[in-house]
Amino acid sequence: MTIARHLLISGLVQGVFYRATTAREANQLGLDGWVRNLPDGRVEVWAQGDQTLVTHLEQWCRQGPTMARVESVQAESPQPDPRFEGRGFVVRVG
Repeated sequence: MTIARHLLISGLVQGVFYRATTAREANQLGLDGWVRNLPDGRVEVWAQGDQTLVTHLEQWCRQGPTMARVESVQAESPQPDPRFEGRGFVVRVG
């Protein structure tokens, strides 16, 4: 079953390779979507794919890479977006 998850991650999550390592993790899982920095210091993630794999990425995002200090993760479960299906997972700028 394909699901989507929209995450807003707060804490020390910029300047610590959070985006790059999230993209690497998501691509290893075979997920579609994107990750980007927000001007307010948070990181935003859109991930979609198999329910088990998306859940795994969400759990990973609650820890992040070694240098990150995740304080909170806001999660929503929107409908999957067909525009992202089969496109892989990318780092967005802006």
